[in-house]
Amino acid sequence: MADNTVLKDNKIGVLMGGMSSEREISLKSGNAVLESLLRQGYNAIGIDVDRGLAERLKKEAINIAFIVLHGRWGEDGTVQGLLELEGIPYTGAGVFGSASAMDKAAMKYILTGAGIPTPAYKVYRNMEPVRFPVPFVVKPASEGSTIGISIVMNKKDIESACESAFRYDRKVVVERYIRGREITVGIIDDISLPIVEVKPKKGFYDFEAKYTVGMTEYIVPARLNKTIEKRAYRIANEVYMLFELSGCARIDMLIDEGTPRVIDINTSPGMTETSLVPKAWGCLGKTFDELIEKILLGASLKI
Repeated sequence: MADNTVLKDNKIGVLMGGMSSEREISLKSGNAVLESLLRQGYNAIGIDVDRGLAERLKKEAINIAFIVLHGRWGEDGTVQGLLELEGIPYTGAGVFGSASAMDKAAMKYILTGAGIPTPAYKVYRNMEPVRFPVPFVVKPASEGSTIGISIVMNKKDIESACESAFRYDRKVVVERYIRGREITVGIIDDISLPIVEVKPKKGFYDFEAKYTVGMTEYIVPARLNKTIEKRAYRIANEVYMLFELSGCARIDMLIDEGTPRVIDINTSPGMTETSLVPKAWGCLGKTFDELIEKILLGASLKI
């Protein structure tokens, strides 16, 4: 779909909330998207996603789904598959891109198989003992927003960090800790956004730093030398194509001795006031409403 005059004749369901640990952030993002669509004259309603979503879709008779779900049961291909079965066009990545990017173990396998730089890693399952050189990062395979993630600097902290990660998932990814600059590249279909550097005021870019105003400094555009900037854009676009992404996505990286290494792929980036894609988009001199409409115009069936 590409014509906003045609889209305004359709009923748009903004899918938000959901059942993951990122529910509250999704509601915040989803309401911002809903308000933007209504402000622009679209026929839009908010749908708080739960296990009755299939019935709700039939009841509301929406024509297009704007997905603003984060984490499991929304960003992992499950809702995308349901929408495919119902024949409802939707925003963002399809089933494959959503599922493979959400599962950090699968993401790592694909990245390394394609030769895309990413920190060295190992996957552990079902509380098996973690044996990996410190320092390292341990993260649940299928959680977002840094939930359950720990940085292990000393061997004495391994057990508690791993217990925390396994609390959220039966599978965890352990990867080499890189003390480098963190950057992110947003892509919306044919547009690569200005690169954002993320600098938390203390510790690392955890849940609190992400969603508390003033806890993190965002430099946009990031002050990178041209060589690193070109590498970051090239890698981000390779990832976008490799994972068959569409619509709005964000690729997070750490710079390791001049090499940007991919640490995460977000197929449904946040749309709150502290979110990175709106910051990068704003750097282009464009409004939040224009961002939301751009994403909406890319809605499609992925089959």
